[in-house]
Amino acid sequence: MRIDLHTHSTASDGTDTPAELVAKAAAAGLDVVALTDHDTVGGHQQAIDALPEGLTLVTGAELSCRVDGVGMHLLAYLFDPADAELERARELVRDDRVPRAREMVRKLRALDVPITWEQVARIAGDGSVGRPHVAAALVELGVVPTVSDAFTPDWLGNGGRAYAEKHEFDPFEAVRLVKAAGGVAVFAHPGAAKRGAVVPESTIAALAEAGLDGIEVDHMDHDEPTRARLRGLARELGLLTTGSSDYHGSRKTVELGAYTTDPEIYGEITRRATGAFPVPGAGGAVRR
Repeated sequence: MRIDLHTHSTASDGTDTPAELVAKAAAAGLDVVALTDHDTVGGHQQAIDALPEGLTLVTGAELSCRVDGVGMHLLAYLFDPADAELERARELVRDDRVPRAREMVRKLRALDVPITWEQVARIAGDGSVGRPHVAAALVELGVVPTVSDAFTPDWLGNGGRAYAEKHEFDPFEAVRLVKAAGGVAVFAHPGAAKRGAVVPESTIAALAEAGLDGIEVDHMDHDEPTRARLRGLARELGLLTTGSSDYHGSRKTVELGAYTTDPEIYGEITRRATGAFPVPGAGGAVRR
């Protein structure tokens, strides 16, 4: 089985619609794909309706978190999308995305970058606007060569010259909410130091004590020494280890299935989840 547990669509900051994404996942030879748009489940139904025979969809979301001033992302899998408490918390984060993006545009203009809010809004379309949309505008303007090059201290990286904060989950509260909604919580790309400061291992240990299920190890932003360190930490803490592409369509160079999750780990994730089933074949109900 080939299993990719971290992808994005136009419902947040990917360039493929949910329907296009599942079609491409099947064409790439995946057996299982997770749709984990930022702080939203808005793309799930379209993905389910278009799901090709032979491909299983794992519903999820990537939650924006911050702890001790450091940003982090939490992958939430197979939670009940109708859970009122988790939906209210996600809505607070989504509501702050537009003001945050506007503030980044203001800071960039102060740095003599000829970016406009209209440009960013056009790039975001109907998606949940975020830093990658601002980064894509910088690529359009020739300020940086790639979206990844915008995520540095010079531009949009954590604490960078044009960085702006937004309302984010406390990760301990996020883990609690995900688990209460029947979901499984995995810390996304915890060692991605090129993006800025990373959460210390002591905090990961505390999150494990609070119910964190796993950490994403095999990821494009982790070199081999980082992966080895994270695998050792996961063994120490009794955490699951996942691998995934973090696919964003043409917004990033990584391809679907570039990194994958072991089938046994996937099986354990589905066993732990009580909020939703993986959806096989050509459509079906998300909730149990």
